[in-house]
Amino acid sequence: MSDSAFHYVDGVLHAEGVSAASLAEQFGTPLYVYSRDALTQAYRAYADACAGRNATVHVAVKANSNLAVLNVFARMGAGFDIVSSGELARVIAAGGRAEHTVFSGVGKSAAEMREGLEAGVKCFNVESIPELHALNEVAKSLGKKAPVSLRVNPDVDAKTHPYISTGLKSNKFGVAFSDARATYAQAQAMDHLDVVGIDCHIGSQITEISPYLDALDKLLELVGQIEADGMRIRHIDVGGGLGITYDDETPPAIGDFVTTLLDHIGKRGHGAREVYFEPGRSLVGNAGVLLTRVEYLKPGEEKNFAIVDAAMNDLARPAMYEAFHRIVPVVKRDAAAQTYDVVGPVCESGDWLGRDRELALVPGDLLAICSAGAYGFVMSSNYNTRPRAAEIMVDGERARLVREREEVEQLFAGESILPD
Repeated sequence: MSDSAFHYVDGVLHAEGVSAASLAEQFGTPLYVYSRDALTQAYRAYADACAGRNATVHVAVKANSNLAVLNVFARMGAGFDIVSSGELARVIAAGGRAEHTVFSGVGKSAAEMREGLEAGVKCFNVESIPELHALNEVAKSLGKKAPVSLRVNPDVDAKTHPYISTGLKSNKFGVAFSDARATYAQAQAMDHLDVVGIDCHIGSQITEISPYLDALDKLLELVGQIEADGMRIRHIDVGGGLGITYDDETPPAIGDFVTTLLDHIGKRGHGAREVYFEPGRSLVGNAGVLLTRVEYLKPGEEKNFAIVDAAMNDLARPAMYEAFHRIVPVVKRDAAAQTYDVVGPVCESGDWLGRDRELALVPGDLLAICSAGAYGFVMSSNYNTRPRAAEIMVDGERARLVREREEVEQLFAGESILPD
């Protein structure tokens, strides 16, 4: 979590100027809490590094699609990166603009392509030859030309978790590097496509710059070959994926990351091209926490369990990736700590949020699961017919409810039983 946005005052965790304990009392738990200041500072780090350079920032909506979160970025002039027409609808509802939005994703349907074209998105990042043909046909039916870039898979190891590595030969994403030049030629030959750029995204939670530079070197070499074939590449999309600190990781500072990539592109003679950055986790990850209350403490022969009211349906990352999130008390207790596995009430052995944590607890205590702003609520579900959590945005000393807690009745409102 952001130490500036989430900090202790007299032993009580605060989100900016608001006590986390008071938020839990007012809005209940589990509860996602976001800091507007943390979102703002992270975005400004990107925007400031891009200032005066031919570079733009497109927020990856999949990391956190809450309308209030997106609106914070839209007000600061952000573009957006989407992977579904549902995310496009969210961007527009949040005050974003379609013409500043890049439509990514490996499996866009014809209906989604149509919606993107009708809205006037900035570019489609295309990932296969069949997708090129489909987009060409949809554009033809609308009497339009679709702006496209190809997502090229450079076969670069991002040195991250295999589930969030996207730039290797074995990944489903992108056009194989060896096929890219020929694929660009096919795109150029299609009457209703306008080839405008090249795209690359090698993974997520990357904590070193070197994999980006390796991918860029291959990408820039390819750009020269494509232009030799008679096409003009106007922009280079370097994707997102910059990591954050969950535990003891030391990713590069955002400004250093952006400057290093832009300088590298310039030194290779490509400084005139626009560069797109598509950050997600590095904007929102440490801008949010998940508050949860301890229901029971259950000692065991091998493990002590702290059973809380949040679960894997609220935060899937630990169960899905064995991801680490720091877990801290909302109110510090002056007592001896014990080692607990922090687990939820869902009926799965994989329902854990943290293992082997040193905590001083009694039932009813509040805990904050840190660094939960990215891939937290957006990946949550209603498994075990559990309503999803509420979401709060803190702005200074004010807290606003930006998503109401679901009610059980909402979860089956669209269902029906069989007639007699």
